[in-house]
Formats: sequence, structure tokens, C-alpha cells
Amino acid sequence: MKNMICPLANVEEVFVSDDAAVYQCSRQNCYWLEFQGATTAFNVRDFFAFKKKIDSIDLEAMLTDSSRNGDFEIIMPFRTERCFILSIEEILQLREVLSGAKFMIELNGVIHSCLHSRSLLTF
Repeated sequence: MKNMICPLANVEEVFVSDDAAVYQCSRQNCYWLEFQGATTAFNVRDFFAFKKKIDSIDLEAMLTDSSRNGDFEIIMPFRTERCFILSIEEILQLREVLSGAKFMIELNGVIHSCLHSRSLLTF
């Protein structure tokens, strides 16, 4: 992780793409997004709200908007100091890493559930 927020954090890689990465910190119970050379911390609920916001951006409207402000989307995630000024390409990059991270988080939950169920059956 290039820009570590807290040196005492217990960080695990959730998902990494060519352009971004998501890490989980079990000590702080948060996710860290590394994107555009900066790291942004999200609590669990805010991380999924941010993903939902990114997924809801209307790329078709951006592509057909001929005004100067149609080229970028400005996103200010809740409870962060970060402001994202995103081009269409950057929105696609974020969608990739956030979708990959969500999938891995859900997969991890299913695996833990299966292992827990299996351990209950062996007693």
C-alpha cells in the first residue's frame, strides 16, 4: 500500500486492479481505497454507499453532454475529506475495483458461513 494512513493498521488486500486497490483494516473496521495516488478511508456503510454512487453515474448522459461540465463528475464521499473529480475513464476504473472488492467481500462471507456451518456439523 503506497499511502498508508495508520502504521498500526492490520491491512488485508481485498481487490487490486491496474488502476486502484481496496484494502480492509480489521483493526479500524474500515476499507481503504487507493486511487489516483491517494488513499481514502471509508467505514463499511460509507464504502458501499460510495460504490452505489459511482454505479449510479449516467455515463451515457456524460458522453452526450456537449457542455464543458459534462466531461467530469464531482463526487464528495460522505465523512471523508476527499473530493473525486472523475472522467469517464476514471469512473470505469473505479467501478471495476469497487465491483471486484464487493464480490470478494461477499465471497469471503459465503466461505466463512460455509466453514462455520461445516464446523457445527462435526460436533
